[in-house]
Amino acid sequence: MRASTFFKGFATGSVAAAVTVLFSTPQSGSELRNTVKTASVDMRTKLKDVKVKIADFKKSLNHFTNEAKENIPEAMNGIKESVQHWQQTAEPIKARLEKEISEIQTAIEELQATLEAQQK
Repeated sequence: MRASTFFKGFATGSVAAAVTVLFSTPQSGSELRNTVKTASVDMRTKLKDVKVKIADFKKSLNHFTNEAKENIPEAMNGIKESVQHWQQTAEPIKARLEKEISEIQTAIEELQATLEAQQK
């Protein structure tokens, strides 16, 4: 639902509610006219306030969107660079760990062979 549709519906409903209340209260003709005038002035003021708030919201949203368009690509590039740096740093450590694991496996196999030879 678009915001403009919502606010149009809100304004229409508010006017309908105000008119219903005005006509359902027991007042004389001049009192009713004064009440209608006052209500219409109040409604116009409120609608102007809503329009101003909507305009401010649109400005804020545009500003946020522009900031996001500028900052998100920079942040993504920074993250990519950090991951690449981490991968480069981790590669020699990974190779060293694989070598140590291989040496441990070889030592275990030699130990098993020695134990089997001694048991025979």
